[in-house]
Amino acid sequence: MLFRHKKRLSTDTMENGVKLVAAIEPKNVVAEQFRTVRTNIEFSSIDKEIKTLLFTSSDVSEGKSTVSANVAVTLAQQGKKVLFIDADLRRPTLHTTFGLSNTQGLSTILANNEDYHSIAVNSSIDNLTIITSGPVPPNPAELLNSNRMKRLLQLASSEFDLVILDVPPLLSVTDTQILSAEVDGVVFVVRQGVAQRTAVKRAKELLSMVHANLLGYVLNDVAPKNGYGYGYGYGYGYGDNH
Repeated sequence: MLFRHKKRLSTDTMENGVKLVAAIEPKNVVAEQFRTVRTNIEFSSIDKEIKTLLFTSSDVSEGKSTVSANVAVTLAQQGKKVLFIDADLRRPTLHTTFGLSNTQGLSTILANNEDYHSIAVNSSIDNLTIITSGPVPPNPAELLNSNRMKRLLQLASSEFDLVILDVPPLLSVTDTQILSAEVDGVVFVVRQGVAQRTAVKRAKELLSMVHANLLGYVLNDVAPKNGYGYGYGYGYGYGDNH
């Protein structure tokens, strides 16, 4: 067990990946909600260009990997050149979602100072390039907070329109808080009925401590008002500092 948690951790997305509804069912109402999230992110970058973007949550099983993967797809569908990095080195999902090998990935790049071009792979989605997590390392926090990681972000952001990172939840490990200060924007995923108010508040405090640029939040698994649901939905809203 790599880290302790009071709740039993679901391994579903690690074993089966997440559903890329934006690619499989682009006319689905949920896919449209992901495009709305994309639009809000674009509007938030009017004053400052967003080149590196991080998706996180307060705790596990809130849907950050589902949201980040589908938003990455919608951005690529729009014609943007996107690099999607699985920076959750403890509970990776991206390789399963896109049906890729994970024998090499981000951990390989950072541990061995590898050229990321030799490890990044084109996905089945046009304009979307993937860097999987790679083998789970013994020192994920040190790798993610290293100068090599900073250089990777700098180089990649000069070659892609947008670099998106799926990272661990803020309250699970320290990696994400520090990494949040290195990117241009953070999107916070909150799952209705799962996220605890105190946990969300504490996570936001951690982001504020490192002066992270919190763009807003995605409310996941929203209950439909009319009682006729489509499984899950997404809403977008800004944090208190906007």
